Amino acid sequence: MRKRKPMVAALNQVTIRREGGDAIIDFHDSTIATTHFRIGPAVHRMSDQQILDRFNKIIAAEHSAGGRHVALEIPPGRPQIRYFKRADQWVPRGGVLRCIVDDSGPDGEAVIHIDDHALSLSEFGRLLCTYSGWGVRITFVPEEGLDSAPRVRMGEPED
Repeated sequence: MRKRKPMVAALNQVTIRREGGDAIIDFHDSTIATTHFRIGPAVHRMSDQQILDRFNKIIAAEHSAGGRHVALEIPPGRPQIRYFKRADQWVPRGGVLRCIVDDSGPDGEAVIHIDDHALSLSEFGRLLCTYSGWGVRITFVPEEGLDSAPRVRMGEPED
């Protein structure tokens, strides 16, 4: 069974541990997902309450957005991702990514090209974790169709 999304919590509702640059937030309620909250090296200098305050602020902002979600797409020619040094990973600048996938990695592994950056599956996975708990829709388009949102129709493929 899929666990529920994390929510604003009090210190007595969670256990916080540190691994590398992450704060691992374990909810005492086992129906709520554990969160790997990437902070970077500063996590080791922060109190549990400081970590939880930062986490709660993000969760509260997500809940207060209300209404229908509008994803921000960075215009073509502008950087879609940036390197976040404190967490030692790439992060998206918006909520839409235009990518090209090829099989040029070791042993034919997929490589995801975003702007002028080639990300391994591991690097791309870490980038996706920026939106942990969110849903993802993947729409495959020919390379020349990347700069505009495609039309989508609902249906079953014809065999």
